[in-house]
Amino acid sequence: MSQPDPHVASPAWRWYLIWLGFLALGLLITGRLTHLHLFEYEFLRQQSDVRTLRTQAIPASRGMITDRHGEPLAISSPVATLWANPRHLPQDQQDLQRLALALGEDPAAFIERIQRLVRREFIYLRRQVTPDFAEQVLALDLPGVYVMDEYRRYYPTGEVAAHLVGFTNVDDQGQEGLELAWNHRLTATPGRQRVLQDLRGRTIRHLETLQEPAPGQDLVLSLDLRLQYIAYRELKAAVEQHQAVSGSMIVLDAQTGEVLVMVNQPAFNPNNRAHLDIGRLRNRALVDLIEPGSVIKPLSLAVALQSGQFTAEDEIDASPGVLRLAGQTIRDFRNYGMMTPEQILTRSSNVAIARMILQLPDEMLVQFYDAMGFGRATGTGFPGEASGVLPASFGISRISRATLSYGYGLSATLGQLAQAYMILADEGRLHPLSLLRVEEVRTEQVIDPEVARSILTMMESVTLPGGTGTRAAIPGYRVAGKTGTVHKLGVAGYGSGDYIATFAGIAPLTNPRLVAVIMIDSPQGQEYFGGEVAAPVFSRVIGQALRLLDIPPDDPDYFEPSP
Repeated sequence: MSQPDPHVASPAWRWYLIWLGFLALGLLITGRLTHLHLFEYEFLRQQSDVRTLRTQAIPASRGMITDRHGEPLAISSPVATLWANPRHLPQDQQDLQRLALALGEDPAAFIERIQRLVRREFIYLRRQVTPDFAEQVLALDLPGVYVMDEYRRYYPTGEVAAHLVGFTNVDDQGQEGLELAWNHRLTATPGRQRVLQDLRGRTIRHLETLQEPAPGQDLVLSLDLRLQYIAYRELKAAVEQHQAVSGSMIVLDAQTGEVLVMVNQPAFNPNNRAHLDIGRLRNRALVDLIEPGSVIKPLSLAVALQSGQFTAEDEIDASPGVLRLAGQTIRDFRNYGMMTPEQILTRSSNVAIARMILQLPDEMLVQFYDAMGFGRATGTGFPGEASGVLPASFGISRISRATLSYGYGLSATLGQLAQAYMILADEGRLHPLSLLRVEEVRTEQVIDPEVARSILTMMESVTLPGGTGTRAAIPGYRVAGKTGTVHKLGVAGYGSGDYIATFAGIAPLTNPRLVAVIMIDSPQGQEYFGGEVAAPVFSRVIGQALRLLDIPPDDPDYFEPSP
């Protein structure tokens, strides 16, 4: 049988068939591409964008809070936040364990959480970590794990200004203090940008900025951080020394109403709130109410002189050292006999000041207290600031007027007491308190300037030998002040052995610049009077403040020590 000749050519129609097949395939592909380009281009482009184009937020920094000299009290630092899409995370248990260990979490609990949230497309893995930590986690190169930029609030002064500044939550929203009060001003507006990402969610390229980020506005406080540190140290030492429950101090600029110092004990660290005692959050200087006690006597005396019925030279009979009204007894430490207004302050006579006030029209004392700012907020705008309690003037009883004259029967904050003392320091003018730097000073004349100057001069005797506040004296400076020791009011009435020690003072007397009020709650031991517990804090803090502010001495008998 013969074999086919390999040199015999194949029929031509086979070649035509092959070429026709290639041509048909090419036309089919070209037609499909043309159809997709002409009729489905927009759909395909959108599908591509959905998979690779993303609109991301551009974080913006919250406004900074500074003291009056620009020292930072609250700043925002860039951090990284790790998040995941549970649907894209690896299914391998070993990979999830590696991720859990890198995040510092218990592997079993982490895997259980991922399985429980598997239907979600977004969960946080770790909020606000350092960029280095985020890079270590991303280095695992696991699908479904992503990072985004954020800011974290940091408080450089820690406890020192915590009650005033407050703090934010993890989402950078104010929760306490001025962070809350001025949240609308401090809050930043994030921007938006379009980026190109790969299929694993990693950003490849920035395409365009859709909206520029707008940082929050800065906030400049009236606080002087140098003085704040001094007051914090001295108040803390006093509270510890006397084993007190708490303490507060406020220092004002007598000429502007600016708050230069506001400290409280116990305090808290706003940078570490993991085990925070909520009772430590209160800014006691503006939130807590106390009965002022004897520190209000200079103000009562000012009302008496303002009435025109008394002068600084008059004598008031405090005999026999007790005064009975409506079945109640008002007492002095002893029978002081006849007393001038200055001696009433020096010896802190309840009987004498009560007898003066009882000779005035019934409504006068309460009306003047109201004009001095008691019973209403001081104007700081601080969240939760208390207004205090001031009785109505209409139909007030004699016993109520008498007890009001020496600081019982009304309640006030330390801020209100400091504001009222500023009236004496600034020739009878009332200032609204300000926690921000004051651009324009606003005042209201409350009492006659001559009356204010007269009371101020009388108050100096309290800090001189023979007065109750000699421990408030400052070498080189004339100091006006008043001590107070108040029985604490409890459920069963006034406690016999529980006191609040206070001191309010003004310095220097010749040209008042600083007003300060100190409160020590429930000091223990033999020393519990305001002159023993609170007055020394005034001396140490204001003494250093006067020198730091370069305010010259005004005591004519003082001689600068030789260098």
